[in-house]
Amino acid sequence: MNSEAMNERHVNERVTAGQLMDDLQTVIGDAESLLRETAQQGGEKIREVRMRAEESVRAAKERLAGIEQDAVQRAQAIAGDTNDFVRNNPWQAVGIAAGVGLVLGILIMSRR
Repeated sequence: MNSEAMNERHVNERVTAGQLMDDLQTVIGDAESLLRETAQQGGEKIREVRMRAEESVRAAKERLAGIEQDAVQRAQAIAGDTNDFVRNNPWQAVGIAAGVGLVLGILIMSRR
């Protein structure tokens, strides 16, 4: 893999689901603003386009709400599973935390 492809991959990995959700919300907001601003425009074609755009925005908002709800439910399930693991295996959890802390400490010190 060449250097340029690796850099592109790293940039793509930095884009998080939260950023994508924010971007989608921005697009929906912009589309709603555009629809409000063109509400006074006449003509059958414009009305048809506006109706399709309004339907698309409505559907996108519903999908976004569903995605957000799903993400919250998954996060709650993961938190519950983690809590159960820590309560059932406290010494393993302490060992894992210490190992992660050690690795992070080594990585931080190696960058200095």
